[in-house]
Amino acid sequence: MIRINLLAVDRERTKRTGALIPAAHRVTIAASLIVIATFLGVAWWFWSLRQTSSRLDADIAKGEVETQQLRRGQNGPVHLLDEISKSLPDRLWLTEMTQKGDDFVISGMTTSLTGLSDFVGNLESSNWFKKPVDIVDSQVTTDPKNGDIFKFSIKAVFNNPEAPPPPPPPTGARGRGAPPVKK
Repeated sequence: MIRINLLAVDRERTKRTGALIPAAHRVTIAASLIVIATFLGVAWWFWSLRQTSSRLDADIAKGEVETQQLRRGQNGPVHLLDEISKSLPDRLWLTEMTQKGDDFVISGMTTSLTGLSDFVGNLESSNWFKKPVDIVDSQVTTDPKNGDIFKFSIKAVFNNPEAPPPPPPPTGARGRGAPPVKK
């Protein structure tokens, strides 16, 4: 059986106290949160772009300095090979050239000792080699068809006249700016 209460008794309705935020306020809060989140996202993006930009600027500056050093060092070998080729007399050819630091050992062959002495003299007159240019070894090989062939080996020291001057030596115990000691 079903029971129905027909008595009109007033019941108190339970009131919800502030548990619900009105819809207009909820929309305002949600819009405010979206604006704040967007602002924070844009600020983080701007900060990360500035960090990347400064890192790339530093990398570019480092690369430019390295490029300048490489270009400065490029001219020496080009001039060196140019001076060697200008110094070669007729009937003299090179077979090997080795480098250790500024020291070069050049090997080759010629049909006359005059060609060898001309080659050494031409290298010594160049500004790109320090004097003296030394003949390390020379041997003669007799060939019945071609005559005598002289195998040689010379040693030359590279001198780059375009290189910047070396830094001045330390001033010693007197220190900077101290007047020279009179004798």
